[in-house]
Amino acid sequence: MSGESLSGRDLISLLDFSSDELSRLLSLAVEVKANPGHYRDALAGRTLLMYFEKPSLRTRVTFEAGMTQLGGHAIYYSAADGKIGVRESVEDVARNIERWVDGAMCRTFSHKLVEDLARYSSIPIINGLTDLLHPCQGLADYLTLLEVRSDLKGAKLAYLGDGNNVAHSLMYGGARLGVNVAIITPKGYEVDPAVLEAARTAAAETGATIECGNDIAMVDGSDAVYTDVWASMGQENEAAARNDVFRPYQVNEALMDRAGRDAVFLHCLPAHRGDEVTDGVADSPRSVIFQQAENRLHAQKAVMLALMGGASA
Repeated sequence: MSGESLSGRDLISLLDFSSDELSRLLSLAVEVKANPGHYRDALAGRTLLMYFEKPSLRTRVTFEAGMTQLGGHAIYYSAADGKIGVRESVEDVARNIERWVDGAMCRTFSHKLVEDLARYSSIPIINGLTDLLHPCQGLADYLTLLEVRSDLKGAKLAYLGDGNNVAHSLMYGGARLGVNVAIITPKGYEVDPAVLEAARTAAAETGATIECGNDIAMVDGSDAVYTDVWASMGQENEAAARNDVFRPYQVNEALMDRAGRDAVFLHCLPAHRGDEVTDGVADSPRSVIFQQAENRLHAQKAVMLALMGGASA
């Protein structure tokens, strides 16, 4: 694919990449998914450090499997082994790992921690999730929507639930890719105002719209309906209170009927069935949640290939 190489770059936020660069990453993901054998040795001899403060099925398995399928190696390192910034300074850790491995993926609470690792290290740093953003999930989401629609520009994606890291990355991705995004939350659970401002500034370049509100009528006419758990990791003590507040925002059959006739259902998983989504929606023909989960693998392989020099994007 043509364009300036992304090798050596970090992925902290989807806004780190231009509209063209994100489109190229998605095109590479499509190619990797269609022709996995072509890339089986693309990262041979290269190592990815995976640092986890939060456990995860999808992030752990897809990054580790992805590196293996690309001919490389992944090392799992959890906060239980030594929390970065506590046992040793972020700066010192960054200057150590750049001498040992070819890239690092970090799944942390603090967004600043990932930013600081990128600042002090010369190797590519990939944000596997922070409390602010979840860019790899966003890439997989838009890869899935691209497969469903064949074209992203002008599509409408409606997200219902907490104005969290997933919502933020959907806004950023939509702004860059020309997707109209509607974020629908209960009052008091809106998205970060600074993230909203940045998304709308980026959206002005592609003609996308970024809407935020509390009315579920905003889902009307959507091409995709998306939700997430009502209480994320670290918010377990709020779960009971959130259950009452978020109940009207459940994605059920009646709500899906308000979306477009061909609208698909998306969820980043894990799903709390009976809370944010009903079984009837999650298991319906309109649900693409497992295609979406699979696409974490392909989107992240594209990221690792592009940033770690295994392929151009």
